Amino acid sequence: MNAASAHAGPDPRRWKALAVTLVVGFMILLDVTIVAVALPSMQRDLGASPAEVQWVVSGYALTFALSLVLAGRLGDAIGRRRIFLVALSAFVLCSMAAGAAPTIELLVVARLAQGIAAGCLAPQNSALIQQLFTGAERGRAFGLFGATVGISSAVGPITGGVILALASGDEGWRWIFFVNVPIGVAALVLAARLLPHGRGSRRGSLDLVGVTTLGGGVFLVMLPLVQADSGGVQRLWWMFPAGALLLAAFALWERRIARRGGEPLLDPRLITETRGYAPGSALAAVYFVGFSGVWLVFALFFQNGLGFSPLMSGLCVTPFALGSAAAAVVAGRLVERLGRLLTVLGLVGVVLGLSAAALLLGFGTPPGAVWAAVPALLVGGIGSGFVISPNVTMTLKEVPVRMAGAAGGALQTGQRLGGAVGTAALPGLYYLVLASSGGDIAEAVAVALGAAVAGVAVALAIAVAEWRRDGRPATVRPCRPEVAHGHTHASHG
Repeated sequence: MNAASAHAGPDPRRWKALAVTLVVGFMILLDVTIVAVALPSMQRDLGASPAEVQWVVSGYALTFALSLVLAGRLGDAIGRRRIFLVALSAFVLCSMAAGAAPTIELLVVARLAQGIAAGCLAPQNSALIQQLFTGAERGRAFGLFGATVGISSAVGPITGGVILALASGDEGWRWIFFVNVPIGVAALVLAARLLPHGRGSRRGSLDLVGVTTLGGGVFLVMLPLVQADSGGVQRLWWMFPAGALLLAAFALWERRIARRGGEPLLDPRLITETRGYAPGSALAAVYFVGFSGVWLVFALFFQNGLGFSPLMSGLCVTPFALGSAAAAVVAGRLVERLGRLLTVLGLVGVVLGLSAAALLLGFGTPPGAVWAAVPALLVGGIGSGFVISPNVTMTLKEVPVRMAGAAGGALQTGQRLGGAVGTAALPGLYYLVLASSGGDIAEAVAVALGAAVAGVAVALAIAVAEWRRDGRPATVRPCRPEVAHGHTHASHG
């Protein structure tokens, strides 16, 4: 879609295009969690060690996070459709390779490459929504996007359990990867027909110093976290300060590039001059600490603690997923009217729901406590649906469309980092309390969920501060006049 077509009206195929990108978004986010339930069968079939098989999960999460900002910037520069199609093709091929892998080493390599492809796809989703939709329609589109994020994160264990139940034998785990192939091929054909053409908005030189410092910083911070199960935090603790130094160097370099009129990988004016972007990104990162971590805590409690099957364990958290999906769709229609108040109300719901679940599971008696926690999880899920998609909408609201990919990539990088912290810290806390309490699973789940509530409460404080600020006149202006609400005078890919 070029500048001329931008003025001709909205793309008549925009909702069909959105449906295709959301299916792909669901698939790549599902692959973050779906694999976890199949690790024992992978380990037996391939003769792998626990540390080796853990890389099937952590390697994907690591390369996914590393790719996001660069892929978003490339989508802005050379065309989102082009990046989307290439990355989706790579994702399908890597899924085939992972399913057919004869050794654990080849499986890990395939998963690392699959994570890169997923990281290249993810920022194109939010950028295409900004490109194709404006006004109230954009809110509804982001509502569907938020529902996709919420459902995919919650139903991974359920889906994995169903696939393993249907695919009998030691090699049934391979279908967790093979199932991506027909879905990916169909999505690729439809995306080639429906996604808008375009050359991208700019063709400046790639910021290689920015790519190196950001990639190195994210890698150093993420690696100990994704290896937490094998003692990564204790063994690789020195990577945290080293990563922080590289990320600080990245920020200074990007400011230097911007001052000289260059094309930074991530324009610092997104943080300093784009209203809502900095607090929205911080809120997302903090929220995902609790949001991502609770799924592993629930899995540990239900499967290891209560002896539930993977499928039953997944079904126990389905109310949260259903509530999140339904609320996210409704939130897309309310965000234009309520603004940041919607995320405040949503975060209050998450705090109340998770707090009630912590109390019921911590002080109740199974299985009655599990049934009693269902309404609490439903409330928490409804609250979560009012958080994720409205926050994305408001965070990216004033971002120029030509920066949409990089901005969306940075936002999702913060979510991935927050998720890595949560998935390392909350299960670690669960095990710590379990050991110190002599195996009291009720106390362990209550403390771990309480820590998640504390993280969500920090996000709530950020949301309240931003809501109060939104009630005052703006003191800053967007970093470019062609903000993402309407038309731009550059072509977009």
